[in-house]
Amino acid sequence: MEICPKCGLPKEACICETLAKSVQKIRVKGIKKKYGKISTQILGMDDKSINLRDIAKELKSELACGGTVKDSMIELQGDHIKKVKEKLIKMGFQVE
Repeated sequence: MEICPKCGLPKEACICETLAKSVQKIRVKGIKKKYGKISTQILGMDDKSINLRDIAKELKSELACGGTVKDSMIELQGDHIKKVKEKLIKMGFQVE
């Protein structure tokens, strides 16, 4: 049985990640890139308490788009602002 290093509870009973999700204020915005392309950026996530790569992977497969994680920011290709906000709320985040 694995134990969480933050709270000392077993991994099954640990609420550290759930608590970290509800505390953060996430911003989703669209940025115009080269050649008029639009990119969706997700800002305000703490990369120490949440695995951004897993969230980016889930969003990319859900939205069928490419993307990357840079400096505690997730960047997705395309204009997916509304869909990303809905998906993040379902995942337990607070979105501004």
